[in-house]
Amino acid sequence: MRLFFARPAMVLLLSLVGFGSHATENIIQISRENIDNLGVKLGKLEPVTQIPVLSAPAKVVIPPTQEYIVSASQAGVIDKMNVAIGDKVAKGQVLAQLNSPDLLTLQREYLKAGTAQQASLINYNRDKKLLEEGVIPERRWQETGSQYHSSVSEADEHKQLLEIAGMTSGEVDHLAKTHRLTRQLNVRAPIAAVVLERLAVAGTRIDMMAPLYRIANLDELWLEIAIPQERMDGIKIGDRVEVENAVGATGRSPVAKITLLGQSVNPENQTILARAVVGWVDALPTQHLPTLRGNASLRPGQRLNIRIIQSSDKAAFKIPNTAIAQNEGKAFIFIRTQQGFSVTPITVVGKQGDESIISGEFTGNEEIAVKGAVALKANWLGLGSDE
Repeated sequence: MRLFFARPAMVLLLSLVGFGSHATENIIQISRENIDNLGVKLGKLEPVTQIPVLSAPAKVVIPPTQEYIVSASQAGVIDKMNVAIGDKVAKGQVLAQLNSPDLLTLQREYLKAGTAQQASLINYNRDKKLLEEGVIPERRWQETGSQYHSSVSEADEHKQLLEIAGMTSGEVDHLAKTHRLTRQLNVRAPIAAVVLERLAVAGTRIDMMAPLYRIANLDELWLEIAIPQERMDGIKIGDRVEVENAVGATGRSPVAKITLLGQSVNPENQTILARAVVGWVDALPTQHLPTLRGNASLRPGQRLNIRIIQSSDKAAFKIPNTAIAQNEGKAFIFIRTQQGFSVTPITVVGKQGDESIISGEFTGNEEIAVKGAVALKANWLGLGSDE
């Protein structure tokens, strides 16, 4: 004769049938002792005002106003490249040094224009005095004045050409005092930035405007988000964007705010571009987007996943996914009552990891089953009966 032994869990479910587990359709009558036996754990609804509405891929990009190609303003030979990829540079820092014969020509023209200006100034002061004494006619004074102002403009033009070539105002003034020409041209950083790419090698001859470095200020970053076109109606400017799994070493987590929604559809994947400006917050809940300053957890060119979060005026609550039971395509939770549990339908409005955001007719004070929903569902539906 064969002997069959029932599993403990099945014995427990069979024993529960006898105390009227589904006396009414949406009520589970169950004692405190049997709640513990089923491994049911109780918890509270957690009110939330931020609801995740969409997860999507994104790419970290640099705003165009924060990225520069540093180039040689004059032709010459590169004597020295002073920085490498990844280095941080200050505004005005010398990035490279060139040996440029063309710079000598610019300096010589500037000194020549300065000498002409001085000679014109002497004539100007002389004729001014002669006009006051009535020695020369006014027409000659006008001609002298015109020549002087022309010489001033020409000297200023050559000074600006030297500054465009890369010489500082101090270096130009020193040249005017000493008349000592130099072939060395310093290429300086236009902004405080990080070196992203080196585009030349020391010892090579380059032409005017040849690129040397690509640099960028990373204090501000953007996210370019690919949103399926059928979901665009639910996204709006100002929505909050959270970056998944990107808490930096400082304990701060990147967030962003959508500032632009594209007007065209990518024909390859039928998505629409949304742009979000990145900021940084502590890894604690917050409702505000702070002033951002760069963080090592995001890098230009990086591809990542984001969640778009929207504020909600309607009551919404966060619960563990283990608290939700599914039946016939609908979702339910189990609310503790004096007799047992009330089976209550819910609407899942968002998901975030191991938790879900739900809405429904709740006060927020309800006590729910956060663990053991599977056993309660079986009891509710009469599974394990002796029919």
